[in-house]
Amino acid sequence: MNEFAIIQRFFTPQTLSRKDVLLGTGDDAAIISPPTDQQLVITTDTLVKGVHFPINTSAADIGFKSLAVNLSDLAAMGATPAWLTLALTLPAVDETWLTDFSRDFLTLATNYHAELIGGDLTQGPLTITVQAIGLVPTGQAIQRNTAKPGDFIYVSNTPGDAAAGLAFLQKKINLSIDDQKNCVEKLNRPIPRIQLGEQLRDIASAAIDLSDGLLADLGHILEKSGVGATIHPDQIPLSNALSHLEKDQALHFALNGGDDYELCFTVPADKKNRVPKECTCIGTITDTQTLDLIFSNGKRYPVPDKGWQHFRDDHA
Repeated sequence: MNEFAIIQRFFTPQTLSRKDVLLGTGDDAAIISPPTDQQLVITTDTLVKGVHFPINTSAADIGFKSLAVNLSDLAAMGATPAWLTLALTLPAVDETWLTDFSRDFLTLATNYHAELIGGDLTQGPLTITVQAIGLVPTGQAIQRNTAKPGDFIYVSNTPGDAAAGLAFLQKKINLSIDDQKNCVEKLNRPIPRIQLGEQLRDIASAAIDLSDGLLADLGHILEKSGVGATIHPDQIPLSNALSHLEKDQALHFALNGGDDYELCFTVPADKKNRVPKECTCIGTITDTQTLDLIFSNGKRYPVPDKGWQHFRDDHA
């Protein structure tokens, strides 16, 4: 089966057909017609076997996650998904793998009303590159460089579960059957917080999604905005799974774990009462340009090492 047959069989059939797609897959390039009152938000992520997902991850989970992490970037900027491209590098043609991958990729795309409009297919080590294009009303995109001293810092849901799931798969920790299922699910199938991002357009002063760890990603907001922060570790919401671990280990996963794809965002004091209920206040923005971790009783918590970074010299 050649590349054109693969594209025709596995990636051309879609239940979704957006009216703003004038020409989709099957030509040299796609043609779209974006609304005049919207701005385009464009993001790209690459997933590599053994780096971004364990080598034994199922094709269905890879298909889901490869798209979910891109949609999460759109969520962090308050954008609504619209169009997608997919560049897929495969070591060989495996029809069962392609069936599972494309099914869950396209199902998630349809759930968020995003249409696959093109891409590329090549042979080589398993690598998936997705480009997601979203829409946001003109001037309403949420950025990283607009946090202000006095803003409150929030995180959605419970960070750290994906890191615990990875640690379990690597046989570094033990989890109960239920906790195993929940944490591995968070690792393999993160939920892009698109609806939350849309709600935050008129609430948040800055936002980012948690791909590299809460402290590492919050650090990007602090650096871009030229501000500092005080975080209260005992206010960080923990799932049942993390609550069953030793306190220091649970906090390590929640603060530094990565792969959660929850949203971390800042909110001015006069908009605090509008923050959705699934979000928890964990600290405040300061004018110190430092990051401090202080428990509610005043005890300090050491700032851990930064989260995941490619090309770090100390990676094993």
